[in-house]
Amino acid sequence: MASGVVATAWTLNLAGAVQDRFPDGAGKPQLVQVCGGCHDAEIVLAHLQTPGEWADTLQNMAQLGAEATPDEWKQIERYIDINFALIPINKAAADELRVTMDLTSEVAGAIVKHRQANGPFTSVDDLKKVAGVDTAKIEARKDRFVF
Repeated sequence: MASGVVATAWTLNLAGAVQDRFPDGAGKPQLVQVCGGCHDAEIVLAHLQTPGEWADTLQNMAQLGAEATPDEWKQIERYIDINFALIPINKAAADELRVTMDLTSEVAGAIVKHRQANGPFTSVDDLKKVAGVDTAKIEARKDRFVF
């Protein structure tokens, strides 16, 4: 009996440790529940991918037996896209920018229009010049931009 209590406590501590590695947000509980049994936080943090690549990864995980409802998969994908996906700022469509940067459709569209009118972005500072862009959101994601 004591070993069962210890094992349960260890599992709860592990789940808590995995959960604490991820920023709070919608989809985090689903990510921890569905993915935390097989992967620790490092697997997500160490494999930077675009939103499309993450979608493929999640589909592969489902095919390999990870269980979640369609709504849970959608929440996990959105959470990963907002918090971890690479942002190909000079190639992404407005909808992809909206999701990965947590922007309104109008601001995402303004980024694409600015890029089309002025050429590719070469730095985070270039991106901050777009009207309506929240510089705090840019700063929070600056390590994920691909120029």
